[in-house]
Amino acid sequence: MSEAEGKGMEDLVYSVLEKIRSKGGIIKKGVNEVTKTLERSQAKLVVYAEDTSPKEIVMHLPLLSKDKNVPCIAVKSRTELGKAVGLPVPTAAVAIVDAGEEAHSLEELINKIGK
Repeated sequence: MSEAEGKGMEDLVYSVLEKIRSKGGIIKKGVNEVTKTLERSQAKLVVYAEDTSPKEIVMHLPLLSKDKNVPCIAVKSRTELGKAVGLPVPTAAVAIVDAGEEAHSLEELINKIGK
């Protein structure tokens, strides 16, 4: 994937997260909440930030997502991820539990990511 494609995909991820949040969807925020959501098989999509330090904090998320057959995507910025889900602070990871009215947007995003 080229950098332009990567940037476009990242913008799409942030856009879908913002739509889901604004339409009252359920989004779990923070690594602990995301991990619990995955373990309970409630997550529809996991998004984590690559700039999390130390990396060990989020390293288990792609593996756990794969085990649970949940799409998982990395974005570059904790700050942007936090903004997209309406937080005033950066966040390392989020999980979409219920996309509400934006289920079609989530479906399109998951299809573009490919499992």
